[in-house]
Amino acid sequence: TYTLAGGIATSYWWAGVQPAEPIASLLLWGLTLWSASGCLLPLIMLLFPDGRVPSPRWHVGVWLSIVALVFSAVSSDGAFGPLLIGPRPLNTILGPEVGTAARYALALTVSPIVLLVALALGVAALVVRLRRARGEVLLQLKWFVFAAGVLVTVITIESILFAVPGLGLIGSDTPYPAAILWGVPWGLSLAALPLAAGFAILRYRLYDIDLLINRTLVYGALTVCVVAMYVLVVGYLGLLFQTTAGTVISLLATGIVAVLFQPLRERMQRAVNRLLYGQRDEPYAVLSRLGQRLGASLPPESVLPTIVQTVAEALKLPYAALGVEHDGALEVAAAVGTPSPEPLRLPLTYQGASVGALLLGQRVPGEAFSTADRRLLDDLAHQAGVAVHAVALTAELQRSRERLVLAREEERRRLRRDLHDGLGPVLASMFQRLDSAVGLVERDPQAAGSLLSGLRDQVKITLGDLRRLVYALRPPALDEFGLVAAIRDQASQHETAEGLQVFVTAPETLPALPAAVEVAAFRIAAEALTNVSRHAHAHTCRISLDVSDVLILQITDDGTGMPSPSRTGVGLSSMRERAAELGGTCHVESSVGSGTHVCARLPIPMESP
Repeated sequence: TYTLAGGIATSYWWAGVQPAEPIASLLLWGLTLWSASGCLLPLIMLLFPDGRVPSPRWHVGVWLSIVALVFSAVSSDGAFGPLLIGPRPLNTILGPEVGTAARYALALTVSPIVLLVALALGVAALVVRLRRARGEVLLQLKWFVFAAGVLVTVITIESILFAVPGLGLIGSDTPYPAAILWGVPWGLSLAALPLAAGFAILRYRLYDIDLLINRTLVYGALTVCVVAMYVLVVGYLGLLFQTTAGTVISLLATGIVAVLFQPLRERMQRAVNRLLYGQRDEPYAVLSRLGQRLGASLPPESVLPTIVQTVAEALKLPYAALGVEHDGALEVAAAVGTPSPEPLRLPLTYQGASVGALLLGQRVPGEAFSTADRRLLDDLAHQAGVAVHAVALTAELQRSRERLVLAREEERRRLRRDLHDGLGPVLASMFQRLDSAVGLVERDPQAAGSLLSGLRDQVKITLGDLRRLVYALRPPALDEFGLVAAIRDQASQHETAEGLQVFVTAPETLPALPAAVEVAAFRIAAEALTNVSRHAHAHTCRISLDVSDVLILQITDDGTGMPSPSRTGVGLSSMRERAAELGGTCHVESSVGSGTHVCARLPIPMESP
């Protein structure tokens, strides 16, 4: 406003036109304030961006700025001569004894000199701040320093040209077009400084501008609504009662506005908060919406994208991603928006174990999340951790199903190969030999008997192969004798003449166990006994069975044991894999000279077949 008034007054002055009252008085006031406000520029340079001088010694610049402001205000309205006729602002305040000639002389000498010194100190303060600044403060200062440098250069040149007598470049007798040309760089450089300050405030969130924007939007919209409501009520009631005035109508309109003011303000505040920050002030609504989306019939591949989409929408974030832990590394499984250079990493946990992380970009680079944002994000992270764990379990279940299908098909292919390549040709050969024997029964009984004798031996061998094939599927002893007796039978086969004794301890009766549990326990016991008899050089081996909610199988020997870093062989790996397939565990403890202890824990399903 001051710059506009000064520009208009200058235009009148150079055009030689005297404005009428009250325009002349208003222009003189604007011109005085405009001239004085120019002296605030060094003060702004000294205090930007934190409102404090760099150190106490810089207070001299503040005082020089104030002195320049006073001199400029005292001398400003006399600088334009008698062409702007009207009551001088400072004559009104200080009295008519302050002569115009004295003020004009003061403007040409003291005011520009003090202003230039203050400007020099302001520039020096900015340079000091710029050298000390780091990070975001440096970014805030760069634009402001550039604009201030341009402005100081223009002010210095024009002050010298205006103040030094005899140059005749700028003054009261300067031609109008030339004066306008001199005024263009002044106006542009003057406008650059507030623009640079505004850019620093808005771009880098200086002075908590978000709060100012929030309050401006809320109360601006509220003012418009209140005024509109008042006008509508008064107008409607005036038309209704055929009157344009009345205390009753005004009081009634005021009462309606007062009653509706607070609910309207709350609604406006919620709407503005949602516009600027999303739904951070409505955590239960966000959690409810996420729960509803996850509770819908979503395929597993859509769960993680739904989470990041909900988080980004709820907080109006430019970037949100969800990473899943895989082999100790974080792999981004779902993302929305443009990746940020330094996103906030929010860990996702389930029952104390890390399952992933939320990667969130700030609304504005360098702007930290508020306390309200973090509270909502913590709640969302808790819910997201459960969902990520469920997705991981679903994926693992799918992989397990695929492994089961592959294992089943591999087993079928092995059986087909064994039957086709082993048993099939043998049976075909037996059929041919049997057919030949039938033909020889009458013609050569002795040859037929010899052929049948060889066929009997072949059948015996084939039956042995068939038993081995069946045994590979499931040990027959389990069906004939049960688990404990089958393990005892296996133990008796491993007792040696060298003195290995095997003792089996088990409850008198075992509950009905699933076939898979029986086979796994038998195979683990058999593999452990094989290791004892071959490698342990033990005298005693003890096998114990116990049943609760799991089947506990322990095999302990007093042999030579194994060194701790011993390489895991195929047998030990096979035992662990058999236990893991059923969701159980198999631990092997051994040390040199202390024997070996194997403990397998196999879960028993509640519904056993």
